Amino acid sequence: MITDSAAAAATVTAEEPLAGLNPAQREAVLHYEGPMLILAGAGSGKTRVLTARIARLIEHHGVDPARILAVTFTNKAAGEMRERIGRLLGEEPKGMWCGTFHAIGARMLRGAARFVGRTASFTIYDEDDTLAVIRRLMEAEGISPKQWSPKVISGLISDAKNSLVAPAEYDTLSKDPLSKAAGAVYRRLEPAMRAANALSFDDLLVLPVEILRGNPSMLATYRERFQFILVDEYQDTNRAQFQFIKLLGGGHGNVVVVGDDDQSIYGWRGADIRNILDFEKEFASARLVRLEENYRSTPNILSVANAAISPNVGRRGKVLRPTRAAGECVTLVAALDERDEAEWVLAEINGRRSKENRGLADFAVLYRTNAQSRALEDALRKEAVPYRLVGAVRFYDRREIRDLMAYLKLIANPSDEEAFRRAVSVPKRGVGDTTVDALAALGREAGMTLFEVASRPELLESMRGAARKALADFTGLVSDLREKAKDTSVDVVIQDLISALRYVEYLQAEGPESARDRIENLSSLINGAAETVVDDGGEVGLTPLDHFLQRAMLVAGADALDPSADAVTLMTLHNAKGLEYPVIFLTGMEDGLFPLAQSFDDPPKLEEERRLFYVGITRAEEKLFLSFTETRRRNGETLPSIRSRFLADIAAEKIEEKKTLRVTSMGRRSYTRESGGYNSGAFPARRQHEVPSWRKTAAMEADISQDEPRYVKGERVKHKLFGEGAIAELAGVGREVKAVIDFDDVTVGRKTIKLAYTTLERGQD
Repeated sequence: MITDSAAAAATVTAEEPLAGLNPAQREAVLHYEGPMLILAGAGSGKTRVLTARIARLIEHHGVDPARILAVTFTNKAAGEMRERIGRLLGEEPKGMWCGTFHAIGARMLRGAARFVGRTASFTIYDEDDTLAVIRRLMEAEGISPKQWSPKVISGLISDAKNSLVAPAEYDTLSKDPLSKAAGAVYRRLEPAMRAANALSFDDLLVLPVEILRGNPSMLATYRERFQFILVDEYQDTNRAQFQFIKLLGGGHGNVVVVGDDDQSIYGWRGADIRNILDFEKEFASARLVRLEENYRSTPNILSVANAAISPNVGRRGKVLRPTRAAGECVTLVAALDERDEAEWVLAEINGRRSKENRGLADFAVLYRTNAQSRALEDALRKEAVPYRLVGAVRFYDRREIRDLMAYLKLIANPSDEEAFRRAVSVPKRGVGDTTVDALAALGREAGMTLFEVASRPELLESMRGAARKALADFTGLVSDLREKAKDTSVDVVIQDLISALRYVEYLQAEGPESARDRIENLSSLINGAAETVVDDGGEVGLTPLDHFLQRAMLVAGADALDPSADAVTLMTLHNAKGLEYPVIFLTGMEDGLFPLAQSFDDPPKLEEERRLFYVGITRAEEKLFLSFTETRRRNGETLPSIRSRFLADIAAEKIEEKKTLRVTSMGRRSYTRESGGYNSGAFPARRQHEVPSWRKTAAMEADISQDEPRYVKGERVKHKLFGEGAIAELAGVGREVKAVIDFDDVTVGRKTIKLAYTTLERGQD
C-alpha cells in the first residue's frame, strides 16, 4: 500500500531523472516557466512527475530549493515527496517548503503571528476545542443549544471562513434566524481565539490569505521567496486554498497544479471542482498535459473505471490506458444480506491467501458509510482474522490522549483556555466547573487568562482553601514543566507529566480491562514524541514541544497507517483516496446506499457520488470485486435492496456475475440483469432507478450518510418517553451506536440509549 504506483515510481538515478518517463510525463517535467495544469488520471505516476520536475528545477535549472513551495494533501505524501527528491538529487532539498495547506499555513503564521494578534507559540484547536468555544459564545449571546446545535453553528462559520466571507459580510447576507445566530457567534469568535492565542483548522487556511492581502510588503516577500509553486490534488482545493495559491503565484505565474477532476470527492466539505475545471481562466497562458497511462491496474479494471465515470458531464475528459498485462475479470457478486456479504468477503480472502500466497495487507474492503463496517468486523473477529479500521476514533481523539495533550498545550501556551479547562479537571483535584467559572469571571475583570488568574493567590482569597491549594499545585506543575520543555525532549516531558499526575494509577482505578488499552496508548504517545525530529526549516525559536503539538494536530487518518501491518484494511471510500491494494472489495452497491438517496434529485451530488465510485474502482491493482445484497437490515427491520444504478453504466461483457452459495441455495428469487433486481412473490421487481420507499425517509438518509452524522456530542435531542436532553457521549458504530444522554428532567437523569432501538428528535425550544 503506497500513495503512488510502484511501477510508476521505478528507481531513477540522480544522473538521469528523465529516464523511463512516458511522453506526457516527460512534457510535464521538461516544462520550465509559466503555469501548467496536469490532469493526472488514477495511477498515472503523478508523484513521480512532481518529484522529477522539482529535481530537474534544482539540478538542471539551478533553482534554489528554498525558492520552491510544494503543497500536498497529507503529511505522509509530503514526506514521501521529500524522500524521493532526495534520492533523485543524492541529497535532501534543504530549505524547500513541502507540506499540506494546513502545515504551510501554520508555518507561515508562526513567523507572522503578530499580524493576526497571536504569538509564535499559538495553539491549534481541533474540532472539539473549537466547538467548546462556540458553545460558550452561544451561551454568552443567549442562543439556546436546544434551538440550534453548536455543531450546526460551527459548520456555518466554517463554510463562511473557507469561502473567505468575513463576519461583517456574513451579517449582511444573514436573512434567516439560524444564519443570524451563526453571525452573532462568528463576530465574537475571532476575539475569543485571539485571547486564547489559538487558531482553528480553518484559521490556518484563512488567516494566511488575510495576511497576504493586507500586507503588500509581505506578499512581495513571499512571492520573491517562492518562485516555483507546485500543488498536488488540486481538485480538492476550496476557495481559501485557491486564493492562497493565486496570491503567491499571481506575479511570476510559475504555478503547476496536478489533479484529477474525476477524483473530486470532497464537495461536501468545501472543495470546489471549478478550481480545476477553470484553471486556464485564472492562468490564461497555462499549458495542459494529460497523464492517461495507468501503471496501477489491469486492463479489465480500467475498462470498468472508464465506463463508470463516462456519464458525468462536469469533467475535462480523459481515458485511462493500461500498461499492465491482462488480468482477472471484475466480479459482481450478489449476496443474500450484509452478513452473507461479509462471510463471502472473508471466504474469498482466506481462499486467495492460500492459493496465491497473499498477505492480509493485500486486501482492502471499501464501503460508502461507516455503519457498514459492523457486519464485516463481526465476520473477521469470528475467524480471528486481524484487521484495521481506518476512520474510527483518531488516536489523538482518544480520551486519555486528549487529557495529556491538554496539559502539553497548556505547557506550550498558558493562554489556551480550552486546554486549561480540560487539564485542571483531570485527574479530579477538587476544582469543578463552578470554580473555573469563577476564575473566568475574575479573568474578565482583570483582563487576564484563566492560567494567570489561577497563578495569583491574591486574586483567589474568596475561594475555599482546598481549591486555592489545588490551583497552586496545578499551576506550579505546569510552570515547572514549561521551564523543562524549553530544552528537554518531548517524550521526557510526557513521562514526567504522567508520573507527576499519577495518571497510570488514575486509569487503573477504572478497571484492568479499560486501563490496559489506555496505558498502551500512553506508550504510543511517548514513542511518537521520541520519534519527532525537529526540522527547523526557517522556523527559528520554536521548542520541540511546539513542533510536536503542531504535527500531532495536523496528522491525517491515512498518515497513521502502518504499511508493514499484516491485516485486512476496512475503510470508507473517502478514506481510500490516494491508496492502492492488490485486491479490493467494494461492498454495498445498492441504490440509496451507494449512491446515497439524497443525491438522486441533485445532479452535482450524483456526479460526486459517481466520482467516488470511480475512486473506489481505481484503488484495485489486480482484482476488483463489487457486491450488493438482496436485503439489508436497517433500524432493526430487514428491507429489500435494489442494486446500484451505477452498475447499469457498465456493459455486461465487462463484468462477470456470481451469487453467493446462500443466494443460490435459498432458491427464493431469480436474478435477471435486465430487471436490475430479484423477482419473487415476496419481493416484486422494481425498475432499475426506482427509489425504494424506505430509502426516502429523512431518518434513513441521516443514518446512511457518513458526511452528515446522525447525532453529535453536545446536541440537544428529544425522547418520546424521557423528554429533552443533551448527548453527553457517543460510542460504537452502525447499529451498535449508544448515546449517553443527560435528560432535563431530574427524575430521569442520565441514561444510556441504543440508537437502533429508538427514534430521537432534534431538541426544540
